[in-house]
Amino acid sequence: MAPEFNDLAAFLAVARAGGFRDAARASGVSASGLSEAVRRLECALGVRLLNRTTRSVAPTEAGQRLIERLAPALADMEAALDVLNVFRDTPTGTLRLNVPAGVSRAVLLPILADFSRQHPGITVEVMVEDSFVDVLSAGCDAGIRYDERLAQDMVAIPIGPRVERFATAASPAYLDAHGRPAHPRELLEHACLRVQFASGAMPVWEFERDGDIVRIDPTGPLRARPGAAFDLVIQGALAGMGVVHTYEELLRPHVDSGGLVPILEDWEQPFSGPFLYYPGRRNLPTPLRAFVDFVKARDAG
Repeated sequence: MAPEFNDLAAFLAVARAGGFRDAARASGVSASGLSEAVRRLECALGVRLLNRTTRSVAPTEAGQRLIERLAPALADMEAALDVLNVFRDTPTGTLRLNVPAGVSRAVLLPILADFSRQHPGITVEVMVEDSFVDVLSAGCDAGIRYDERLAQDMVAIPIGPRVERFATAASPAYLDAHGRPAHPRELLEHACLRVQFASGAMPVWEFERDGDIVRIDPTGPLRARPGAAFDLVIQGALAGMGVVHTYEELLRPHVDSGGLVPILEDWEQPFSGPFLYYPGRRNLPTPLRAFVDFVKARDAG
């Protein structure tokens, strides 16, 4: 019995997501439906494709071989269907982006709001991931990273602000109780709220003034990993738990409202903004082409 196309697509979605629940959230198909599709596919092929445990799902050797051949074939099929977009008044389809957690909140969200208003037929799927990935292998059309993380064989265009800053702040109540640091090293004596990478590693806090660079690794009562990490540490700072150090754009509304007070402003270190990167193919999928054109027009404006 020949396998069904939908069952092949379900298997690939589960393998890429690393589990049935995550694949269900990304695809809009129930986890039980995906499980049944994979079971049918394994029965049709007569070989186990996924090793399942209570904690994770991973391809078997046979499953990995199938993924390597199946992913390009499905991408070609999607590209073939995509040519129909030229016959529509507005483009349709799905745009899949791989984006770091901080960028998803500070840069991408306002851009997507405007993009969706102009292109209501395009659905945007965002995979939030801090490590650098092969966007095609991850099932994405494009990614957003900073220039030091970009592969040489990728096309990259600026997206969002060209200059960003990390800012440091705390609530008025916290500063009244613990004092206002005048130098970055004084933060070592304060309660600092930290964001971790998914691996558990924590980026150091870096400051610069007049060529003097200071890097510190402070401690504190709260550590949060990607996902809602940025919101969590900011809410912790608003509640008076300690000092937060993150994207200036995320802190600005709370500084403007008076909920947070900026500190060490003369030590804020600027850095170049992020880039949208994607494979240098001649014929881009229509949703990606629409997004690239939108980002370029927005940057030119």
